[in-house]
Amino acid sequence: MAVPLQMRLKSYFMGDRLLRQQPLPPLFRYNPGSKHVSMQFSRALSGLINLIFNRRNLDEPPNSKRKRLRPGKISPRLKVPKNIPRPPYVKSFVPAGLVSGPEVHDEEGIQCMRASGRLAAQVLQYAGTLVKPGITTDEIDQAVHQMIIDNGAYPSPLGYSGFPKSVCTSVNECICHGIPDSRALEDGDIINIDVTVYLNGYHGDTSATFFCGDVDDEAKKLVQWNSFQNERTNSVVVLIP
Repeated sequence: MAVPLQMRLKSYFMGDRLLRQQPLPPLFRYNPGSKHVSMQFSRALSGLINLIFNRRNLDEPPNSKRKRLRPGKISPRLKVPKNIPRPPYVKSFVPAGLVSGPEVHDEEGIQCMRASGRLAAQVLQYAGTLVKPGITTDEIDQAVHQMIIDNGAYPSPLGYSGFPKSVCTSVNECICHGIPDSRALEDGDIINIDVTVYLNGYHGDTSATFFCGDVDDEAKKLVQWNSFQNERTNSVVVLIP
């Protein structure tokens, strides 16, 4: 059975309205200063997660000059001024549900979507300029956090089901949603920075992968190919005039 295009595409910008919300327990548990963040899974799923993400990290990859990624220390969560509106899930741990069908927004909603998306893009561009050997992902998080709240927005990841930081920084083999910590970026790393801001009731979400210093050809090809596929996907999205 053919699936309508609208149902296959996920919108990057979703407002509070017309969304179903379902309770979701906190996934992340951490202590400030610790090197570990625990995630809660069902018993059946936890064994698979352990096999995929933990046991494979016991040995270093063969014929590689680079060691496997190791977690650093996680600093306390940053504060957001009280006058900045929070997404509903920050205190309730009830994140916005998935859209079950097409949404039609009025002109005011469309302008709000554009504003949140524009700010997210600006923050991402700024975050990319910070990428260099020696900087920690925690320092990137602090800079991103400050820019977001300076613009009157809330960093959407902060408090999402217990997520402890304001941006996601995924280095090398970390697939996505990496938690910023004390590990310093090294020459040859690649890092995906995922920025989401909550402004005027709408989330603006964007991400990109950046090169840190002198990156090898294999990593460059990976990033360039993913960027190409992302552009192809975006080409089928109908833009609002």
